[in-house]
Amino acid sequence: MIQIDNAIISFDVFEKFFLCDLMACKGACCVEGVSGAPVTMEEVVLIKKYYPLFEQYLPDEHRKVIHEEGFSIIDNDGDLVTPLYNESACAYTYADENGITKCAIEKAFLEGKIDFRKPISCHLFPIRITEHPNFDAVNYQRLHICKAARDCGIRNKLPLYKFLKDPLIRKYGEDWYHELEVAAEYVKDLSR
Repeated sequence: MIQIDNAIISFDVFEKFFLCDLMACKGACCVEGVSGAPVTMEEVVLIKKYYPLFEQYLPDEHRKVIHEEGFSIIDNDGDLVTPLYNESACAYTYADENGITKCAIEKAFLEGKIDFRKPISCHLFPIRITEHPNFDAVNYQRLHICKAARDCGIRNKLPLYKFLKDPLIRKYGEDWYHELEVAAEYVKDLSR
């Protein structure tokens, strides 16, 4: 593991390859699971604020879930997460014309309607950050639904930390990411 500021980063973040292949997985990360995406209270406030600007993209069944359960829920582990439709799909999703599950919040962001992209846990996926009192544990979460992304990353020789450059900068800042790039060279030298 490598430590940068208060983040302890698994070697997998440097050594694994990853590039989403939405045509293969159809956005499975937003659909499969037993809990919603982790969110912060600050993100819930933003979701609530911007909901009128992205709710038009949501299917009626998803809007009903949000209306009944709220903008976030507490899951079985006691974590604050997005509500789920049909016990597995994030309620903030919709299917595009190709049958790919996408985020309605991000759609509004990409169209310039809001300045909040989506919850940071979604933007960082498949990296999961566990916050402890004195440090963050930054780990790669390897899931079977991302096999196509791993294969695509290998074909394109794209390390996970480079694939997730934007969300890592969003989370920790540009200076931190620059240090991560330096650490990546160190890790590469170790493996030679």
